[in-house]
Parts: sequence; structure tokens; C-alpha cells
Amino acid sequence: MNMDQMAGLSGEWLRGTGPECDIVISTRLRLARNLATFPFTSRATPAQKQEIESLLRDRLTSLQGGPALEYISLGNLANLEKQLLLERQIISRELAMGEGARGVAVSADESVSIMVNEEDHLRIQVMRSGLDLDQAWVLTNDVDDRIEQRVAYAFHEEFGYLTACPTNVGTGMRASVMLHLPALEFTRQSEQVFRALQKINLEVRGLYGEGSRASGHFYQISNQVTLGKNEETILREIQAVIPAVIRYEKEAREAWKRDQSVGLEDRVKRALETLHGATMMTSEETMELLSLVRLGLALGQLRGLSVPLLNELFIQTQPAHLQKLAGESLDSERRNIARAEHLRRKLNAAEA
Repeated sequence: MNMDQMAGLSGEWLRGTGPECDIVISTRLRLARNLATFPFTSRATPAQKQEIESLLRDRLTSLQGGPALEYISLGNLANLEKQLLLERQIISRELAMGEGARGVAVSADESVSIMVNEEDHLRIQVMRSGLDLDQAWVLTNDVDDRIEQRVAYAFHEEFGYLTACPTNVGTGMRASVMLHLPALEFTRQSEQVFRALQKINLEVRGLYGEGSRASGHFYQISNQVTLGKNEETILREIQAVIPAVIRYEKEAREAWKRDQSVGLEDRVKRALETLHGATMMTSEETMELLSLVRLGLALGQLRGLSVPLLNELFIQTQPAHLQKLAGESLDSERRNIARAEHLRRKLNAAEA
């Protein structure tokens, strides 16, 4: 897989065309699986991890009946390319920072990625644009079934799929929806909503999962518990809650627009002007400004832009993407200059 070409493209989850895409960025399902004949990754020797990777690389790249998967070994991959995969949500921070034999098998459109030797031997991930839990599950289940035809999973009749982390035992499934919630933050309703979610065992995390900040007002909402629940129950629990969060955000947006229309429009247009005119731009500032522009677009206050373009800019202005697009390593100051240049060029082309 050509990393340089990847940096200039958007994966499936950034298409911006799925259901409720003005608020829901993406839907992600993950399954944790382990091989029956090997110790968990944390207990495996370097030689065993190498054997696991070799076996799974062969099995995953030869799966039949679904999207073709290309394998990327992380063992000797440059740090910049690991960061690129992390920014695209293809791999986790744990896999990027891990040691020894490990890698990821990924489809051309990045809708399917399968991490090898992360916390578990396998982390099957499917991502869809917008709120699309049902179709994400259809694809996830199909990929899981096809892999299980080629390898023996660690499975217990009473407890279900055995995983390194006890909270994943059972189905091994984490369902996650990424939402853009600027109005809930501005109207100071977000904490109340998030506390209500936590009371029903749903987690709220930042853009890059556990321990990450909610940069650009992006939040991931996912289930905490898998033991004692089947896949359909977990999906129903998420499906019952996300529409309510979407409704709260839409109501907050309309209230903000109704009560402070001029002030909101001024903030949106100032954000766009800054993106057009700045000569240096930090990653954090870019996320905040693009978030405002995305909100203004959804509320009909801007013309000439699109959700797919803004999603593309969110990812292409991340540090590793900028350096790949530039074709060279850039220090912090030069990245800030390159980021501003990239934003100006893309926005000018879109509005021409």
C-alpha cells in the first residue's frame, strides 16, 4: 500500500455521505479475537508473536468472498507512517507504540482493517460513514465468519470469546459512533448528556479513543460491557441512544442560531476568513476553526463548501499527513506553515 498516495485520499469513514452525516462522522465496530493455540499477546514470546503474525498475515491476505486485504507490517515501519495510519484510524495508539511482530490488514477503501498482535491477536475493525450500525454489523459479521473458517478462535461455551481485557469477554465487540457536537458544548449541555450516557454504561471519548481530547468538538460514544450481552443487544443499546444525542445537538444548533444568529454567523465567517488568510496554523486551531465552518455549513450559513471536503481537511492537516503530502520531514513551525498553505489552496479551489 502506497502511504504517499494514501495521504491524499479519504477513506470510507470520511466520505461524509452516510446517514446523519451532518452530525455523525462515522460508525465503527471492533471485534476482539484470539487464537486458541497461542498465549495472549502480552504473554507471548517474541518468537510466538512472530509465528502469530506470519500465520495471520497468510490467512488474512488470502480470504475469499469479501474486500481484498493488503497487509502492512509495523515491525520496521517508519514512525511517520505509523502516525499516518493512526491519524486515519486504521490502527490504534497501542499498536503504533507496541513492540515486536505486529501489523494491520486493510482494504483499499479502509472500511475494513484488522490489527494483528495489538492487545489481542486480532482486532477486526469496520468503519462506515455516518450512522450506519446495521450495515457495519453485516460487514463485520461476514469478515469475522470468513476468518473463523481459517483459524481456531479462543472460545468458551459459557463466557464466549476470550480476550486479554476482561471487559471485552463475551462478544468481544465494541460499537462506537463518532459525533460532531459543537452546539452542545457551546450551550453547556454536553456534560449533562455525557453523565447520562455513563449511567447506562456508555463511554464518551475523544477523537482518537481512550485518553484523547475532544479536539474539534468530536466525541466517540461506545459500549463499555460485552459480557452477558449478545451483539444484537449491544447494537440496540447504541441505536436507542445515538438518535437522542443527535436530536439534542440539532435542538442546540437551532436554539443557538435563533437566539444568537448574528453572533454565530460572525464566528463562522471569521473562522473561514482565518482559514483562508492565515500564514501559520496549529493543528489544534485548525480543528477548532474547521469545526465552526462545518457547523455553519450544516446551518446553511455558508455556500461553496461540502462536508466531504471539510472531513478531508480535518485529516490532511494532521502532522503525519502534512509531511507525507509535502514529501519531507517538517518541524513544528514548518508544519504550521504547510498546514496554512494547504488550507488556503484547498478552500480556494473549492470556492473558485
